[in-house]
Amino acid sequence: MPQTNPSFPRTIAAVDLGSNSFHLIVAQIENGQLQIIDRIKEMVRLGAGLTKKKQLTDESRERALEWLSRFGQRVRDLPRDAVRAVGTNTLRQVRDGGAFLRQAEAALGHLIEIIAGREEARLVYLGVAHGLAAGDEKRLVVDIGGGSTELIIGQGMAPRERESLFMGCVSFSQRFFPDGKVTRQAMDAALIAGRLEIRPVQTFYNSDHWELAVGSSGTIRSIRDVVQAQGWSDKGITRKSLKKLRKALVEAGHVDKVQLPALSDNRRPVFAGGLAVLSAVFKALDIQEMRVSDLALREGLLYELLGSIQHHDSRDRTVETLVQRYGLDQAQGERVAATALDLLQQVRGHWNLEEPENGQLLQWAARLHELGLAISHSGYHKHGAYILANADLAGFSRQSQGLLSRLVQAHRRKFPRPLFEELGRETRQSTERLAILLRLAVLLHRGRSAQGKPSIGILAEGENIVLSFPRGWLESHPLTEAELEREANHLEAGGYFLSYS
Repeated sequence: MPQTNPSFPRTIAAVDLGSNSFHLIVAQIENGQLQIIDRIKEMVRLGAGLTKKKQLTDESRERALEWLSRFGQRVRDLPRDAVRAVGTNTLRQVRDGGAFLRQAEAALGHLIEIIAGREEARLVYLGVAHGLAAGDEKRLVVDIGGGSTELIIGQGMAPRERESLFMGCVSFSQRFFPDGKVTRQAMDAALIAGRLEIRPVQTFYNSDHWELAVGSSGTIRSIRDVVQAQGWSDKGITRKSLKKLRKALVEAGHVDKVQLPALSDNRRPVFAGGLAVLSAVFKALDIQEMRVSDLALREGLLYELLGSIQHHDSRDRTVETLVQRYGLDQAQGERVAATALDLLQQVRGHWNLEEPENGQLLQWAARLHELGLAISHSGYHKHGAYILANADLAGFSRQSQGLLSRLVQAHRRKFPRPLFEELGRETRQSTERLAILLRLAVLLHRGRSAQGKPSIGILAEGENIVLSFPRGWLESHPLTEAELEREANHLEAGGYFLSYS
């Protein structure tokens, strides 16, 4: 039986801020398993409120914040580590300097991660896989959101291939069926657009590569409910049932006129767009029949949280994969990480670095600080930072990838204080301080010796840092002393003051 941390709360929650709907799901952990105790869903349609300049309209912003405040009433009192909130396609696109995200986090009472499309796909598969019977067959999972569609091929609990396509029920409804009007020409145009979007990855996701097709998300569940209620499919969704459904919409001419009792009023405004996307997926990937899962991204978030409670953090596996893929010196990375964490432990209180995430970030950065050597020794800290900022890192949000990238870029040479300026005040301060600890740990292991370092003390108050070494140690290590002198100059230019004895 998996063991959970006894200090961790029994109640956890996941918040999915999609382009079409917002979801809150709350669960209790019973004997290492999840028991769902609460669900809240609201069709916020955030994607419909995104302007061409990538700004949210006042109406969509206010509606989103209103529902986040309601979610906040349910989860605000839960510990930070017990709640995972993520934003997907629309929030990936918003360009307002982080203003809405800060308002949203204040309303919810918890941090909100913006996740990349492929990370969204991974979490979708994790949720869906937990709802399927155990088996070794290869599965295609399709999830249609408001602004993006995720395709995943996996086996068991492991996703193998992941892709996020820029099409969804909201975006296609706005583009091809404005005001709910449905014509044959518009439907044909939407199908062609969908197939063009899929075309670059079609070869990798067609029926040659999987044995079972599974759909998730509200769009696909709604289509299943309609075709089964109409008697067009006995189970799941078939290609023939989709054809009949498209014909019914075109003949009605408008989504409000079509007589489909199983279609909810909330779903009607984006139904035609979702149907077009799913039809394009069926055609492009040669799907004849699709099963439908009631689990999706939010359940994936819960299982990810449960995994971290049981000490299975997917980000640790991602870092280990990078270490192996780029042939990093593992022993050196572990030496630097151990020293960095020792320094962190000594300054945690005075530098307000008590949050567990600080230790995780510092350890990951230490293990990956030489990542850029795979490209070139010259400026390798910048090469490593670029990889970390832009790579597909399973388990990492965009924000955490950005922080990890900054730490690696800042670990040597001049202290790049402007690199942190666009971060919020508290995050900027903590990230700068973690960068300093990493710089000192790397400096102390510059010789790459397997011999252990002596006990090194550190005191930190504001911008002042004091290192203390055993008596006579610095005198017997003149290169380290010279490195410290140069580092003191680098830090002083960045507004920090290092002394040592």
